[in-house]
Amino acid sequence: MISPLYMKLVVDPDAKALIFDLDGTLADTMPLHLKAWKNICFEYGFEYPDELFYQLAGLSSEKIAKILVERFQLIASVKPQDFAKQKENAFHEMRDQIKPIVPVVNLVYQHFKKIPLAIGSGGNRRAVNDTLDKLNLRTYFDVIVAAEDVENHKPAPDTFLECAELLQIDPSKCQVFEDGDRGIEAARRAGMMVTDITSWHPKHKI
Repeated sequence: MISPLYMKLVVDPDAKALIFDLDGTLADTMPLHLKAWKNICFEYGFEYPDELFYQLAGLSSEKIAKILVERFQLIASVKPQDFAKQKENAFHEMRDQIKPIVPVVNLVYQHFKKIPLAIGSGGNRRAVNDTLDKLNLRTYFDVIVAAEDVENHKPAPDTFLECAELLQIDPSKCQVFEDGDRGIEAARRAGMMVTDITSWHPKHKI
């Protein structure tokens, strides 16, 4: 088997637009999001299990907060929206630690101004902007769809369908780059081409 170190991500020749997830796809931010959640959960006296964090990957902070508040019986201690805001503030404080996932970012550089590019993220707009600004990527994208822009998040197809609608590209001609199971399912439900980038993720590098 050829190592991902010597393979290139491929854009489908039929693709008329490229849509990128952000966390874990363009940016190696998942460890930072996990750390932010763990720090806030610790303040409320419980540990956020790694396994649960990855199970919920792709959901907005508000939806994750609601799940945690109910599961760990924090209803009397904090409102879900306040819990989510505390987490986002913790992530904001760590934004200088954000690093790119280079093979995927290179696709953005290679196709900028050649084909429409979009971000389809489950993160809230503040976190999305923090991440794109840290990577100096915000101006590369024609469309940015964040959690606030759709009612139904991944694995629902709404995030990616909104990208396609704003780009005015047929969903079947959009190629999505994703690292999460929810996002991959969302892209498939949207009728889009989808590429799982996990083989190019830093945690898989030798």
